[in-house]
Amino acid sequence: MVLVHKCCILFFVFFKVGIFSFGGGYAMLPMIYHEISVFGLMSQREFSDLVALSQMTPGPIGVNAAAYVGFRYAGIPGAVTASAGVTVPSFLLIALVIASLAKFKSHPAVNYIIGGIRPATAGMMAAAVVFIARGSILPEKISLYDFFHNPLQSIHPGSAAIFVIVLIGLKKWKTGAGIFSIHPILLTILAGILGILIL
Repeated sequence: MVLVHKCCILFFVFFKVGIFSFGGGYAMLPMIYHEISVFGLMSQREFSDLVALSQMTPGPIGVNAAAYVGFRYAGIPGAVTASAGVTVPSFLLIALVIASLAKFKSHPAVNYIIGGIRPATAGMMAAAVVFIARGSILPEKISLYDFFHNPLQSIHPGSAAIFVIVLIGLKKWKTGAGIFSIHPILLTILAGILGILIL
């Protein structure tokens, strides 16, 4: 009975995340963390590690994160329930959009709605960047005042070095562009090795 209750909570929580987050997996991350913090399942640092693991495993980052949180909270049934909760809204919304797109695509209200969703999505993705930076490049509990007052002391040098190396690698040898390209999986493995050596 307890397991059923936990699975119902997980489905509701991730259904809410799935239906109200626009812009893909990264836009979901702040909402997922907000929801799971209510249950006290993991710290911000643990969630940052979860994001890194979700990047390395096959599949969409939002679904991977939901499966991990569900497994942590209620085992395999929780992972299945959380994954279903986060994906069902997408199927329902796409079915609704396909059914009505041809009829309403030129309606002014549709353009206004999309115009409102775009900046909200950009804001959610910016929040995800800040969230991932805290606990990886920046200390977990840093305030904006501390960061802008003395940014060099706020940044973790080892993590920042890995970030810069990967960024330069991506810019210099674009992934999938010719003989000198670097595959993202190779970059992830190299970053992991650097993390072991530096951090």
